[in-house]
Amino acid sequence: MEGRPYSIMKCISVYTDNFEQFSDIYEEVIGANLGENEEREFEGITASESGEVPEHYLDRMRSRPDVVVMKVKDKDITILQHGDVFEILIPNAAEVLS
Repeated sequence: MEGRPYSIMKCISVYTDNFEQFSDIYEEVIGANLGENEEREFEGITASESGEVPEHYLDRMRSRPDVVVMKVKDKDITILQHGDVFEILIPNAAEVLS
């Protein structure tokens, strides 16, 4: 947690196990500014704002062998892929997406 001024992250869940499909809609999903618990469809794939998660959730998920962790460095966004869902973790949505 060192070097990060936050401990809560916004979580957006995207329900697909297809990385190519996820990549195609990623920018549109994070730009949609989904409201709390809002669900929306993007090119036939459901995405929902899943509330906030504590940073220790990310640490716990990183240690699981069935989780792929990806980082969008220029925006400090972390993407977790496990099972049939991608979770986009945004540290401070107002700063990161502006």
